[in-house]
Amino acid sequence: MSRTIIIAEVGPNHNGSLKMAKKYVDVLKQIDVDYIKFQTSIPSDHISKYAEKAKYQKINTNKKKENQLSMAEKLSLKHSEFIQLKKYCTKKKAKFLTTALGIKSLNFVKKFNMDYIKVPSGEINNFHYLKNLPIKKKTKILLSTGMSNLYEINKAIKFLLKNGISKEKLIIMQCTTSYPVPYKEANLKFISLLKKKFKTKVGFSDHTLGSECAIAAIGFGAEYIEKHVTFNNNLKGPDHKASIEIASFKRMVEQIRNVDKAVGDGIKKIENSEKENKLIARNSIVARSEIKKNQLFTHKNLIIKRPGNGITPENISKIIGKKSNKNYSKDELIKIKGLK
Repeated sequence: MSRTIIIAEVGPNHNGSLKMAKKYVDVLKQIDVDYIKFQTSIPSDHISKYAEKAKYQKINTNKKKENQLSMAEKLSLKHSEFIQLKKYCTKKKAKFLTTALGIKSLNFVKKFNMDYIKVPSGEINNFHYLKNLPIKKKTKILLSTGMSNLYEINKAIKFLLKNGISKEKLIIMQCTTSYPVPYKEANLKFISLLKKKFKTKVGFSDHTLGSECAIAAIGFGAEYIEKHVTFNNNLKGPDHKASIEIASFKRMVEQIRNVDKAVGDGIKKIENSEKENKLIARNSIVARSEIKKNQLFTHKNLIIKRPGNGITPENISKIIGKKSNKNYSKDELIKIKGLK
């Protein structure tokens, strides 16, 4: 059975509180997710004081005069707090992941030796950032593709491959950087194209409302699903309204695990659960009416009906014109030696 890697993205939804970040770990650990992910940042390292907030951030934080840097400083955990958070995840046996925003944070999180490092969409054309990704360690790269076209994605991947990131270590994530993403802009078909073109594993970083796009993405080849989570959509902060609440997220995870079971191996065969139904639901050749011994079988005195434990319909041409070897009553299964 294949298993979709599910990443619960807390992001900044801890609102700058280590206590709340740990609470997310406690709750998400009880759900069948593979990783709990945060965002590591020194805001002044990657955000200018002249950077305005995005429209959705202005709406969701309700502070018109505040710039992006000020907002991020309130929502970010310190590097020292991330050390504590990583230890807490280890203690709780929860797998820790984080997106590094900016070079300082990238160099900081590399020492955690995580299974994956997420490259955020905003860094896909930052080759100085990409060059600093870990190469020799086991860490794989989740490359988010929001706000980019195929040319830019191709350029970034060529750069990564040239600088020692193998295709086996690369997972390309279809993403639309909007909060929330309109369904018509989720572009799930692009997941299939990414997989076909780049011959890597692919995933879906989902910013749509609800769970249907995340579940559907698996059918397009996504092996990784990332979804923003929150305790409450009405909490203050830029990302809460576009995130999925924990109870709904839990149901989504359960649904994905059912899909994992349903994907199968791609080999068509008679499954165990349908074997007993085969005899009931398939057909056999039976007498349409009474047939006397030595009477010729014809299309007029034979018919195809359930059950399926007699001679199969495909053999009717082998019967037509033969003499009956016994008397048959209406609906009785026709039996001829050597035919099934």
